[in-house]
Amino acid sequence: MGALSLISCSHSPITRGEVVTVDEYTRRFPWPRRRRLRRALQGAARVAFPALMDLEIIGRENMPERGPLLVVANHFSFLDPAIMVRVSRWPIEFLGGFRMPNAPPVVTWIPKVWGYFPVFRGTGSRLALRAAETILAQDGVVGMYPEGGNWATVLRPARPGISFLAARTGARILPMGFHGLTQVFPRLKQGRHARVTVRIGEPCGPFRATGRGRERRRQLDEIGHEIMGRIANLIPPEQRGFYSDDPAIREAAKGTEIFPWDAEPEE
Repeated sequence: MGALSLISCSHSPITRGEVVTVDEYTRRFPWPRRRRLRRALQGAARVAFPALMDLEIIGRENMPERGPLLVVANHFSFLDPAIMVRVSRWPIEFLGGFRMPNAPPVVTWIPKVWGYFPVFRGTGSRLALRAAETILAQDGVVGMYPEGGNWATVLRPARPGISFLAARTGARILPMGFHGLTQVFPRLKQGRHARVTVRIGEPCGPFRATGRGRERRRQLDEIGHEIMGRIANLIPPEQRGFYSDDPAIREAAKGTEIFPWDAEPEE
């Protein structure tokens, strides 16, 4: 399955080496899209979630009316995109992994129906980044999980994509913190509801990276750390991992930062 089969079903793919204008990108990656379908899915989520969990949302007043906006959160559970859809007021676009190794097959159809820009982890994924940039240029809203996957349940450093997009587009960042989603299905098996909390922080940015070469890399790393620090403030202290003030928690998090797809990129 190629990347564009998940990005757009109505236009022909952009081929490698093809010269594409800004207007052509806008035509192929419009904002908003699938409005009726996404509105229906958001309505279904509002109905379904009370049957799955006890959900508390804190900080709704921090959500801007419109973009350009990058919505970011910790990524500990395969349910994270669903909860972001549930709390969002926009028909949000997502950048997400092409493969979903930690999600049960029964739910992997949901992001495909919603529609997202697949990232082939371990590669540059330039097409997905260009699509996100085009959405933001139309005052759109893009959701990202900066850690790049949910293989751990403590906060890890951001992958380069979020700082690259933040610096390149000047879009504001809206941080969210999710807690309790990993317990949803274990508690349901026990006949109980997990308590799930979503904390929405204040928007930050815009961020800029004005250097070149190593200096630019350093600036982008600082942007990533700033974003992750804001997410850390929205989750329980014991899950802050690399961004904890407690040396013991930081020490225990060592090893979780190893990116599984560095050795075997997704194809």
